[in-house]
Amino acid sequence: MARTLADYERHLASERDLSAHTVRAYAGDLASLLRHAARSGQRDVDSLDLRTLRSWLALQQTTGKSRTTMARRATAARVFTAWLVRTGRASQDAGALLASPRAHTTLPPVLRADEARLLLDAATEQANDGSPVGVRDVAMLELLYATGVRVGELCGLDIDDLDPERRVLRVLGKGRKERSVPYGTPAAAALHRWLVDGRPALRTSGAGAALFLGARGQRIDQRAVRRLVHRRIADVPGAPDIGPHGLRHTAATHLLEGGADLRSVQELLGHASLATTQLYTHVTTDRLRRAYQQAHPRA
Repeated sequence: MARTLADYERHLASERDLSAHTVRAYAGDLASLLRHAARSGQRDVDSLDLRTLRSWLALQQTTGKSRTTMARRATAARVFTAWLVRTGRASQDAGALLASPRAHTTLPPVLRADEARLLLDAATEQANDGSPVGVRDVAMLELLYATGVRVGELCGLDIDDLDPERRVLRVLGKGRKERSVPYGTPAAAALHRWLVDGRPALRTSGAGAALFLGARGQRIDQRAVRRLVHRRIADVPGAPDIGPHGLRHTAATHLLEGGADLRSVQELLGHASLATTQLYTHVTTDRLRRAYQQAHPRA
């Protein structure tokens, strides 16, 4: 079982090109499953059956795991057992009939349009002292809100990924899938100022082609971007405490509220499934319902 799990980890990393974090998550889930199977007297992966998978998930529930975690682990088990059959390691797909617990749909907090404007205006005003870090912060905030890119995608950007003439950004997303994302005039102006006035002042020999640099002159770290967003959001009165992913949610919500179609938003965000993008329709409907209840005399 241990050798099979090691082979599967190599498959996830080299053939499916998943990130190290995703591979660790899958490997941890499956190690838990195989330990459970071993305690049940099974000695190889061919003996895995649906009953074992279900008892493993039931054990997760008794130990207080959330429905979201259980749904993820059920998915990990199904993908694993399908791989076992496909590679000849098992004679039957034990996970083919395994159902996933329905995860609770949570509505992510987002900024209102006026709060987003206050956030960016305040950052721009503070950057008027001309400090390279302040200029960089404005460019990153503008780009996060303008494009809805993930924080990892932002940190991975190189200068060559920018097309200033068309105002388009080339992004390498999950699964190393590439997409093009447009950005607006304010983001373009902030990026131009960063490239002309800010980046040269921070650049060191280790900067390479990285678009955004940290205080030490090398590619910026995701944690630094998260700290920046939380710090700037705290300056906006009444705004929810969100990080870079909250700005991604905000961008998607404002696009839909402005009339963008769901398929276009899916393409912009790089979602593999339209069902993921549909979450934002729930967000906008929820906000519409609250506005109706507050404003209509017979709500």
